[in-house]
Amino acid sequence: MAGKKFGSFPTTTPGRLRGNHDHLRSVPSSEATTCFGPVYYSDKPQSDLPHHQREDAQPLNMSKELVKKGDEDEYTIKPQAVTPAIDTSAWPLLLKNYDKLLVRTGHFTPIPNGCSPLKRDLKSYISSGVINLDKPSNPSSHEVVAWVKRILRAEKTGHSGTLDPKVTGCLIVCVDRATRLVKSQQGAGKEYVAVIRLHDKLPGGQAQFARALETMTGALFQRPPLISAVKRQLRIRSIYESKLIEFDNDRHLGVFWVSCEAGTYIRTLCVHLGLLLGVGGHMQELRRVRSGAMDETKGLVTLHDVLDAQWQMDNTRDESYLRRVISPLETLLTSYKRIVVKDSAVNAVCYGAKLMLPGLLRYESAIEHHEEVVLMTTKGEAIALGIAQMSTVEMSTCDHGVVAKVKRCIMERDLYPRRWGLGPVAQEKKKLKADGKLDKYGRANDATPAKWSTEYKDFSAPDASAAAAAAAPATPAKAVEDTKMEGVEASSPAAAEDSKDKKRKKHDGETADEKAERKRRKAEKKAAKAAKKASKGGDDSEESD
Repeated sequence: MAGKKFGSFPTTTPGRLRGNHDHLRSVPSSEATTCFGPVYYSDKPQSDLPHHQREDAQPLNMSKELVKKGDEDEYTIKPQAVTPAIDTSAWPLLLKNYDKLLVRTGHFTPIPNGCSPLKRDLKSYISSGVINLDKPSNPSSHEVVAWVKRILRAEKTGHSGTLDPKVTGCLIVCVDRATRLVKSQQGAGKEYVAVIRLHDKLPGGQAQFARALETMTGALFQRPPLISAVKRQLRIRSIYESKLIEFDNDRHLGVFWVSCEAGTYIRTLCVHLGLLLGVGGHMQELRRVRSGAMDETKGLVTLHDVLDAQWQMDNTRDESYLRRVISPLETLLTSYKRIVVKDSAVNAVCYGAKLMLPGLLRYESAIEHHEEVVLMTTKGEAIALGIAQMSTVEMSTCDHGVVAKVKRCIMERDLYPRRWGLGPVAQEKKKLKADGKLDKYGRANDATPAKWSTEYKDFSAPDASAAAAAAAPATPAKAVEDTKMEGVEASSPAAAEDSKDKKRKKHDGETADEKAERKRRKAEKKAAKAAKKASKGGDDSEESD
């Protein structure tokens, strides 16, 4: 740096130039050096020179002109909207295969409320849990459920379908919040393994029994057994599939598996099989191997497991055993088609609002009209069971409308914050209510501004007449009441005639003896009533004396 002044530019000689510049000639350094560096002159035409050496050259974008194509590709980070491939097949419960869902929009604001069903605190985990219980033989289903309620100290429990006292196997016990899913699980399909005892040997052996079992599939007439918990009336129940497991002709025993509709009596099925085979038969033993979404392979636990898990929690504060015994209620909903809701719309759905298209994030393929679906959050929590009001095609093409109506709400209210009533009209309405210019229900009163009455339309009203009636002043209410009363008085003779006709129809077809008996009973009843009244009056007079 010695000899150089601050702000000066170094001179350049031809020997220091890089590359092959034989066609260029340099001038003396004093003439060639400017404040912009060396200047070169060429004998070649301007069109043959590179763009940056032309005299008439305009400034260019250096990144495009001076950087080679290969270098540009190497150092430039290109923008991309492609999401990385994620394997969601191992995600738990309702989030499984989340990437397979169809995307309506990816624009939403996550709210830090709620959590994954498996990460709930213990109290919420138990109150939103289900137990896949292996019911023991001899106690009734209601006894077993009452024992679970007492062990877990829960407020309420329910089960997904009664098992007879002698029957063992899967009994889904729902705790507190999960009892809202009991109805949906009671109607789900069931699977049983039964042992039938025939009253004699079969001439055709195992093949004959297998043919008879195959015949007893499809819709069958059934009447409940003599000892049963339901009314003994003829009804139709479907046997979906049956399979012979084992048959011993010498001992007159057969073991078979059957998949059937809820409410099917396997005892009746065994009696019908005996009649069909011509030897008679009855059910020896029965075990339920699947009930709805739960089966023997999915965390089946015994009553001892429940008792031990609660003891371990009480004495050692170790909740791991209890979390293994109890499963989240979302386990029962994995077979439903899913609709993912934005976090900002969750609480509105919990308050009973319909899910509209702006609140939709993702949805399952092949959803049909009026199909039962599960509404879920982005964290995998079940919000409610709903009835789809749009098919998959409509959800992907429409820009407004109702996606689903709530059938049964599962999630607690206010777990997520309220995100409705934040628009300009809603804010103005809230201010008018605070100032007393609207009543507490948001209806117009005497102090309501005329502009609001004319411009505001209440979409929640059933029709325009209802909105008009709400906006009308309070004075005509009396006149309306009077007209209503007049209508009631005017219609009273007709009502009296109707009641006489009903009485006539009630006593039509009775004989003279029946009529006399009826009148005698009526007179006796009237006399007894009068005597009772008289005795009561006498007692009162004695007391007054």
